[in-house]
Amino acid sequence: MNAPATKSSPPPTSKEIGPVHTWRLGRIRLPSLRLRVSERRLLLLLMDLVIINGALATALPLRQELINPAHSYITIPWFFVLSVEWMLVALFFNCYDLVRSANTTCSLRGSISAVVTTVVIYSLTPVITPSLGSRGFLLLFLLTAAGAMGAWRFTYARLCVHPWCTQQALIVGAGWVGQTAVIEILSELPESDANPFRGSGYRVLGFVDDGINAAPRSVAGIPALGTGPDLVALTERLAVDEIVIAITEGHDIQTELFDALLRCRERGLRITMLSVLSERLTGRVPIDQIGRDLSVVIPMGDSPHERAYRLIKRGSDICFALLGFGLMVLLLPFVALGNALTSPGPLFYQQERVGRGGRTFRMLKFRSMVPDAESETGAVWASSNDDRITHVGRILRKTHLDESPQAINILRGDMSLIGPRPERPEFVNQLVRECPFYRARHAVRPGLTGWAQVQYDYGNSIEHAKAKLEYDLYYVKHAGFLLDLRILLTTLPVMLSMRGL
Repeated sequence: MNAPATKSSPPPTSKEIGPVHTWRLGRIRLPSLRLRVSERRLLLLLMDLVIINGALATALPLRQELINPAHSYITIPWFFVLSVEWMLVALFFNCYDLVRSANTTCSLRGSISAVVTTVVIYSLTPVITPSLGSRGFLLLFLLTAAGAMGAWRFTYARLCVHPWCTQQALIVGAGWVGQTAVIEILSELPESDANPFRGSGYRVLGFVDDGINAAPRSVAGIPALGTGPDLVALTERLAVDEIVIAITEGHDIQTELFDALLRCRERGLRITMLSVLSERLTGRVPIDQIGRDLSVVIPMGDSPHERAYRLIKRGSDICFALLGFGLMVLLLPFVALGNALTSPGPLFYQQERVGRGGRTFRMLKFRSMVPDAESETGAVWASSNDDRITHVGRILRKTHLDESPQAINILRGDMSLIGPRPERPEFVNQLVRECPFYRARHAVRPGLTGWAQVQYDYGNSIEHAKAKLEYDLYYVKHAGFLLDLRILLTTLPVMLSMRGL
C-alpha cells in the first residue's frame, strides 16, 4: 500500500485523481446537465409520456371520423387515460429503475414490452378511449410508440453515465463506513454494467479524511485527497456538486471539519449523510451506517394525510381480503384432493407469528409440508430444496397460493395486504439480538406482500434477514399510497415468475 496522506500533504492535483470534467470554453464555464436521482426519474417519466401520447396524436389523423374540430375537448380523456395506463404498466415492467434504465438491453426490453402491453390494454378500454378498430391506425400507433420509445431509451442509457450528466461527489470520512460505501455502493465502473448503481449518476472523485488516523491512499481506485482543512479548496478546484458525509456519529466531526462543511454549505453545495444517500439509491435503510440515529428509521413527521392513509388502507385491505377469501374457497377442493393423494394430513397449517406492536397471532396457510415437519428439528429456516415440502406444497409455494388463507388474517386485523412479512417468535428473539432496529418493523401491520419481498430473493439466514430488514425499515419509514401501488404492481411479475420456494 502506498504511503498514506497526512495533514501536511498538499491536496493532489487533478492529474493524480484522473480526468475531472468541468466543461470550460476558454475562461467561460459551460453549463452541465448533472441530473440528480429524482430529476432522472422525472425526466424518464415526462419523456415517456410525451412519446406515448405523441404516438397516439400521430396516428389519430388516420381516423378523421373520430376528430371533430368543434369538439376537440372530447379527445382530452383519451390522452389522460393513455397516460394513466402507461404509468401503471411502466411500473409493472420496472421502467423507472435507474439501474435498469442505464443498461441498454434491460431498458429496451422493459420499455418496448411496456409499449406493447399499454397499446393492447388501451385498445381494449371501452368508452373513454377512441375506437381502435382500424388495423392501420393501431399498427401506426404501435410502431410509432415502440420506435420512438426505443430510440429515447437507447439515447438515455448511453448518455446518463456520461460525465456531463453525472453528479461529482466527495466522501468525507475515510474510515470503514466510507470505504464500504465506495466499494459496495458508489464504485465507478464507467466501462461496465457491473456496478449496480451505475445509473444513479454519481461520480466519486475521492475521500477527505475526517480524523487523525490517515486514510489509505486509495480504495477501489478512489484516492484520498486530503483532510478537513483541504475540503473547501478541493470542492472549488474539482467542481464538486455534493459532499457525502460518511461519519456514523455526528458529534465525532472535528471542529475544523465542521467549519469547512458549513463554509461549503454557505457556497451552496449540497451536503448529504451517507445513510440518506444509500437509502435514496438502494431503496433500503443501511443499518450498518446509521449508528443509533433513530430519525433515520423512524418517521419524525406529523403529516395530516397519515390518518387518512391508514383508514383508506384498512378499507382496501378488507376489499382485497374478500377477494382472497373467494380465491381460497375455489382452491379448497383441489388442494384437499392433492394433499389427500400425496401427503394425507390437515388441510391448513397454523403458525405463530409476531405482528404489530410485537403481539403474536396465528397465521393461516395451506399446508405445504409433511405433517409435524418440525417435530424433531424445532423451528428452522425453510430452504428451496427442503425435502419436507410436499409435491402439492411445492406448486403452492412457487405460485404463492399457499398464502391465500391469510385473507382471514387480514379480515381479522392481524395483517395487511402490504407490509413487512411477519416472522416467527423464535427467529425474532434471535434477530433482535443480531440486528439493530429490528423491533421498528413491528410499528405497522405485517403484510401478505411487502417491499422486501419484491426487492430481495427469499432468504434463510441471519444475513439474509438483515438485508430484508433494511427494505422493511424503508417501507415503515416511507409507507404511502404510491409505494403501496408500486409494491402491488411489482408483486404480480414476482408471482408470475414463480420465485417462491
